[in-house]
Amino acid sequence: MTDANWSAASAKDIDAQAAIWLERRDDQGWSEQDQSALDAWLAEALAHRVAYWRIKAAWGRADRLVVLRSVASDAPAPRGRFVPPVLLKIAAVFVVVAMAGALAANMLSRPKDRVFTTPIGGHEIVRFADGSQVELNTDTVLRARMTTDQRVIWLEKGEAYFQVKHDALHPLVVMVDKHRVTDLGTKFLVRHDTARLEVAVLEGRVWFDVPDGRMQPPSLPLAPGQVAIASGRHVSVERKSMRTLSNELGWRRGVLVFRDTTLADAAAEFNRYNRQKLSVPDPAVGFIKIGGIFEATNVGAFTEVAEDVLGLRVKDHGSEIVISR
Repeated sequence: MTDANWSAASAKDIDAQAAIWLERRDDQGWSEQDQSALDAWLAEALAHRVAYWRIKAAWGRADRLVVLRSVASDAPAPRGRFVPPVLLKIAAVFVVVAMAGALAANMLSRPKDRVFTTPIGGHEIVRFADGSQVELNTDTVLRARMTTDQRVIWLEKGEAYFQVKHDALHPLVVMVDKHRVTDLGTKFLVRHDTARLEVAVLEGRVWFDVPDGRMQPPSLPLAPGQVAIASGRHVSVERKSMRTLSNELGWRRGVLVFRDTTLADAAAEFNRYNRQKLSVPDPAVGFIKIGGIFEATNVGAFTEVAEDVLGLRVKDHGSEIVISR
C-alpha cells in the first residue's frame, strides 16, 4: 500500500482536505503552528501536494473571472445584441459562487480533522466516540481523523499515551513523521522529539513500520515492555520493566520520577515542562546521579535538592538557572 493510499481513502477525500487547508489559510487567525500542521500534511504524500496545488490554482482561475468585464467590453456582442459589462461581471461572480458552493457542499459532507494542542507544562485528555482515549503531554500537537471507517491520528510533535478501543476491521493508526504505528489492541506511549521517536508498549501489541520502507529494519511487531527507538533511518528495540515504563508515565500524574538519573538528563526533562530552563554546563556535574519524585512544574524543589543535598551552586538568571559546583 502506498503512502498516498494510506493517508487518504480516495482522491475526493484528499481534495476535500486540501480545500479545508486553503480555506483555513485565509483566516486571520492562521498561526505558525497551523503552518507547521499544513506542512506536515503536505509532506505525508505526493497526492496531498498535487491536490493542494491543483485546487489552489483552480481557485486562482476562479478569482481571475472578474477580469472578464474589461476583456468583454472590447469585443462586439454576438448577433448584434449588447451585453452590458456589469452583467458580465455579475455572471462571473455567479460562476465563482457556484464553484464555491459546490466545493463547500463537498467539504461539509466530509469529516474534518480535529486538532488538539497543549502548551509547555500542559496536559489534556481526549476521548473519542469509539471509546479510545489519548492523553497529551507537555507542548504536544495532535491531529485526529476518527470516523466509522477510518481512525488515523497524526502526532506532529510532543508525547501522547494511547488507550485504544480495538477494532480489527478498522485499526487505529498513529502517523509520526514518516513512521506508522498500527494498533493491535493495546496501550502504548509515543514520544516525538526533534531527532528521535520512541514507541513503548505497555499492553497488547503494535506494529511499527515506515510506509516507504526506508527504515532498517522496515517493520517491527512490538510486545509489552518493548520500546522502539527510531533515529534517522535506523531503529533499535530495547526492553524496559513495567516499573520503569510506569515511572516514565509519571507526567500523567503531574510528576517526574527519577531513579539513578544523571543531573543533565533530569534537567533536560524538567526543561520540557517549564519556560525557565535548567542549565548544567559542566559535564562532570551533569554526570552526578539523582533520584526522587518531583512536580513537573516545580523547578524550585529540584534546585533545592541540587543545592542542599548535592552541595551544588544554583544561580538564577531569570529565564535560565545554572547549576554548577
